[in-house]
This record gives sequence, structure tokens and C-alpha cells, in this order.
Amino acid sequence: MSELLVDRIGHIAKITLNRPDRMNAISTGMLAAFSEAIVEADRDRDVRAIVITGAGRGFCAGLDLKDQSSGQGLGVGGAPTKFDLRDAPPMVLHQADTPTLCALNGGAAGYGLDLALGCDIRIAADGAKLSAAFTKRGVLPESGGTWLLPRLLGWAKASELAFTGRTLTAEQALELGLVNRVVPTDLVLKETMAMAEEIAGNAPLAVQATKRMMRLAMDETFEANVHHVFLQLLPLVRSKDFQEGMNSFLEKRPPKFEGR
Repeated sequence: MSELLVDRIGHIAKITLNRPDRMNAISTGMLAAFSEAIVEADRDRDVRAIVITGAGRGFCAGLDLKDQSSGQGLGVGGAPTKFDLRDAPPMVLHQADTPTLCALNGGAAGYGLDLALGCDIRIAADGAKLSAAFTKRGVLPESGGTWLLPRLLGWAKASELAFTGRTLTAEQALELGLVNRVVPTDLVLKETMAMAEEIAGNAPLAVQATKRMMRLAMDETFEANVHHVFLQLLPLVRSKDFQEGMNSFLEKRPPKFEGR
């Protein structure tokens, strides 16, 4: 059985963590497969949104601790002399220009929590729990959490969550702004796919440029971002999709974007 499933549904790539018997804990082999799936989807011009979810009743319980005990996990065999994280899942997830949505169908802990937070949009099942219990396990949020949490929550709230290692209910996560929406468990994938389809209906080059500029804006001045946005705008106004957007508006009909 494949530990990672990739399906194409129209313009949407759906990636499913598929180890339900292990609450979709990430095995060593899944790390590379996940990264490859994200990179491939991001490079595919026909893919306009990426949905990430888990099989069974959990989203992802984190890195598989069985790998640690069997001598295959992180930190085993002494400290490595070099970390090459350019192709690690949190990095490729962050660098993808294609919008990413997490259908948070159940519990997310550790590495799984960071993967969920690394997505642009999160829709959570009402029974989902988000566990930031890194410090309770003697580690830190190793896969993006220390960068993501302060930006999502602000310093004080991020500190409270990270230092205490608390577990949040879906409603608590919604109140904090960690998830966009909470829905019944049996509707979480349907609602996420519906939002992905809504995004996919827009001009993909414009959506990707918007995401790229928002990402840059997190680390640059307002003036620098305005200049970068203008440079992104120039090729967009020369695109076929821009003309289609204008024509469809004037003709009062739905646009048919091609990503060109």
C-alpha cells in the first residue's frame, strides 16, 4: 500500500497521507515522496490548487517514532556534519507558488502540525486537535513552527502555545486564527475541495503572483513590496488571462482562464 496518494481532480492536486493505522505518522520514505508530490504539482501548469489531507481519523501524528527506535530517524547515529533541507517538505511547501489548502480531517501533532500550518488555508474537522507538544517531548518545532507561529499568532500567543506545549481543540484554533473554518468531520474534505475549486476558477498566474508577493512582503519593507508588485503586474497585463478577465466582465459571463 502506498504511504502517499496523489490524485488529480480537475485543476486540483489532492495529496493524502496514507498510513491510517499509524495516524499518518511520517515515515522516512514519506518525506521525499511528499516533497516530490508538492514540487511536481507546483510545476504542473494545469494544477491551480493543492489539497493536503490524511486518510482515516487523523491528519498526521508527526514523525514516526518507530523510526527513531529502529535507528532510522532524525538525530540517530550522532550529529550530522551538514543539514541539507532544501528539499524538505516544510521548505517546498513554503516555496510553492500554487495555493495549498489543508483538509485537517483529524489530529495534527508535531511535524504534522507544522505541515498543516505551512499550508495557506486550513479547514478543520470539528473533532480535530492541534498539538504543539514539542517541548513536552524534549524538542522544538523543527519543521517551520518557530517561523510560522509568531507570524500567525503574534509573539505573545505563539510563545504561550509553544512554551506550554498545549493541545488545542478545533474551536480554540479557530478563535486564535490558526484555522480558517471548522466544519463537521464528514464535510471537511468536501468544504476544502470546494474552496480549492473556487481558487482554481480564478486566473492562475494572478493567484500565484499574489501568493508570491504576500510571501515576500513578510520580510521586506512596504516600499520594496510595492516595487516588486509592479514588476509582477507588467507581465500579467500582457497575458491572455488578463484580456479574458476583462472581456468576461464586460460580457457578463464566467471567465475561462488558461494560465497564459
